[in-house]
Amino acid sequence: MVSAALSESWQRYRERAQRRWRRWLNRRIPPAKKVTLDQKRIFIFPTRIGFFFLFTLLVMLVAAINYQNNMSFALTFLLINIFVVTVLHTYGNLAGLTVHAVRASPVFAGQRAEFEIMVSRASRRQYFGLHFDWLKQDSAIINLQDRQEQHIKLYLRTERRGWYKPERLRLDTVYPLGMLRAWTWLDLDIRALVYPRPLASGDLPGVSSDQPDGMAEPVPGSDDFYGLRDYQRGDSLRHVFWKSVAKGQPLQSKHYTAYADRSVWLDWNLFEGLPPEQRLSHLCYWVLEFDRRNEEYGLRLPGVTLEPDSGENHRLTALRQLALWGSPDGNSAVTSMRAAA
Repeated sequence: MVSAALSESWQRYRERAQRRWRRWLNRRIPPAKKVTLDQKRIFIFPTRIGFFFLFTLLVMLVAAINYQNNMSFALTFLLINIFVVTVLHTYGNLAGLTVHAVRASPVFAGQRAEFEIMVSRASRRQYFGLHFDWLKQDSAIINLQDRQEQHIKLYLRTERRGWYKPERLRLDTVYPLGMLRAWTWLDLDIRALVYPRPLASGDLPGVSSDQPDGMAEPVPGSDDFYGLRDYQRGDSLRHVFWKSVAKGQPLQSKHYTAYADRSVWLDWNLFEGLPPEQRLSHLCYWVLEFDRRNEEYGLRLPGVTLEPDSGENHRLTALRQLALWGSPDGNSAVTSMRAAA
């Protein structure tokens, strides 16, 4: 009982501390697509090697005082000066850098989204050992020597559809001696659109499978010659294939048809009885399938109607509607997509 109560109290304390830390960090380094690192945004602290070095300096200083040895004093203060200079160099290895959020690629739920960022420098100062780490999922180490800017691609795994906004990106360095670590936490205000995970189904419910869905469908008519069939009572004598009769073959009639275009509607109610997320996954699969066939299709969701069409823009609009359905951004998805096009 006591142990469980202490564990619960400690958990509440940690959550409060994390909320305070996030509020303080949001005030100090607010979200932005472009951040230039300065004294306000850079933190610095000794590493394990640095703490060991400081402990060694303390022992050397005590020994120098105890033995009154001038050479020991000189060596100790020389090493202290090196430590102070290292602080300046470690801080300077981040100061002046500008980090831009470039783009985020849309993906399907469960895949890894690609986030592209750009690091640039305003001066000719060289930067070494810049370590980018995002949620401990992906990391990169770069140097800025010959170029003024460099692009970096990091990949983060997604789980649910909708907008995916990752947590803060950590940029740190231990250059030049590894005794100190300078770092910053950047909220680059970048997000990736996550489509529903495609879920295959057999035949599309409610759609005839006699003809390819979305293709022209033959109906009785007199426009185009379709083929020959056995003569049936009541067929016009003008449609009789007399050449076959002359050859002693069974009596046959010419069959004519007209073609009616048929556009398929991918309707929410086609998968009635399934959970909403599963319905969206099935619809996502059929959007991709009809796009692969280059066939026309429309999309009906509760509160959303997308008229039948085909092509890349139509596919992207449909996938966007599926990704954002039920979210505040869902109502404006089509408008935004057409404006971007």
